[in-house]
Amino acid sequence: MRRLAIPADLDRVFDIHMHEAVMPFLGFDPMPHEAFSRVFDPLFESGCFYVFEVEGRVQGFYQVQRYLGHAAHVAHLGTLAVAPEAHGTGVAAAMMEDALSRLRRAGVTRVELAVAADNPRAIAFYERFGFAHEGTQRAACKRAFDEAYVDARMYGLLLSE
Repeated sequence: MRRLAIPADLDRVFDIHMHEAVMPFLGFDPMPHEAFSRVFDPLFESGCFYVFEVEGRVQGFYQVQRYLGHAAHVAHLGTLAVAPEAHGTGVAAAMMEDALSRLRRAGVTRVELAVAADNPRAIAFYERFGFAHEGTQRAACKRAFDEAYVDARMYGLLLSE
């Protein structure tokens, strides 16, 4: 079940976000719990950061922001992650299906996202949902523990197709 994140979700979101299987792909290097509020607070305050619960426990999260003006038909999907213990259980697919269904009902006709080029699992996941590779941002990020920069692959999905 999807719901807006609340301050009480901080600990669980931190645990998922900072897990070694998740953290490299969410844009922040490892940090102590005390420092994580600089990541969580803006997500929570955005009013568009959702957690996904299974049997009352947060098992994933994502942020979705709709653009304004001429691009009001477009939404950006980001900060999407699933708890490592829920990998392979269908949680990610259920979360994505729910998000896309809600966006369709809201009149969104295009969804955009970026994914690290060195994250083949996520790339395959998005492509299964019909997202198309539309371009690459070269040297888009640099993790503290990596020597090289990492490209970001830009994906788009037309919900009207």
